[in-house]
Amino acid sequence: MSGTNLKWNTGRIVMSKSYFLKIALMGDGAVGKTSIRNRFMGKGFREEHLMTIGADFATYEFPIGNFDTTFQIWDLAGQDTFRSVRARFFRGAMAGLMVFDVTRKDSFMNVSKWIEELWRNSGRGIVPLILLGNKSDLRDKHSVPEEQAKKYAAAISAKTRKRGFTVHYMDTSAKTGQNIKDAFTSIGTTVIKALESGNLKLS
Repeated sequence: MSGTNLKWNTGRIVMSKSYFLKIALMGDGAVGKTSIRNRFMGKGFREEHLMTIGADFATYEFPIGNFDTTFQIWDLAGQDTFRSVRARFFRGAMAGLMVFDVTRKDSFMNVSKWIEELWRNSGRGIVPLILLGNKSDLRDKHSVPEEQAKKYAAAISAKTRKRGFTVHYMDTSAKTGQNIKDAFTSIGTTVIKALESGNLKLS
């Protein structure tokens, strides 16, 4: 959703657009989705894992460029037992942050299923997304190679370029904060550009 606000700027009234962006935060259980959201919202990091039941969401104001932007972040449960209820939470999503755990190759192998689930249930078809390899602070020789993840993102981009956007890959760490704000800035910028160009519709 978007709107227009009036603001004072050195004594002059200027127009400022505002956007309300629904973002699906998705990936297998225990890959760090909730920790990513909490880090972005300035809530710090917790070592223990608390399972999300179905879905949880939070709103957070975070300006993107000259736009007043509010993220509605839907943190979707990753366990297969919740698959039947996730479709309703994907509905209306404008984009996805696709998270896997770099230390768990199985979570990377499941990325394609998550992307298909998002695009099938968003109500908008193919929507922007960013691929995030979380827990990069734990990366070792057994982890998913960064280059492999980048190649996968490039392959997905072959499907999305006709919709006007490219899928990027980022290493992230909810523990250290690596690339967390950059990820939300990037996806927010991509969605706003898609809305402004007409490649993505509000409804």
